[in-house]
Amino acid sequence: MRGFGVNIPFVSHLGFELTRFEGGESEIVFDARPEHLNSFGVVHGGASMTLHDVSMATAARSVQPDMGVVTIEMKTTFMQAARGRLTARGRLIHRTATMAFAESTIYDESGRACAHATGTFKYVARLPVGPRSTQSLDPIRTD
Repeated sequence: MRGFGVNIPFVSHLGFELTRFEGGESEIVFDARPEHLNSFGVVHGGASMTLHDVSMATAARSVQPDMGVVTIEMKTTFMQAARGRLTARGRLIHRTATMAFAESTIYDESGRACAHATGTFKYVARLPVGPRSTQSLDPIRTD
């Protein structure tokens, strides 16, 4: 879990470490491993986008930790190559009863901004953990 309060297997796989989770703000540290790099030897954009997504979602959850959030949309701008230990700082900009609007910036070890994102998230009730019915996953039958 690494301090996220919920089990997020992909986040655990990436090794994200939550260092701030309060008052509409989050901070996550990411030490990219070789398998997280692209062919240029810098952090892959997909890993950076996941870091943004989790940073913004965590900032949104910090004001209502009993709820989950799902990503509705997100926009990412890459400003320069991301290398080394990265820190994402997420901030809740505005919220309603059901929606959260957030932003995130990823910084490298030198404090330079590498990427910025904005996103919209929907607050949802937490689902029970454990085996669930897969009926909703069955394809629509036409026979």
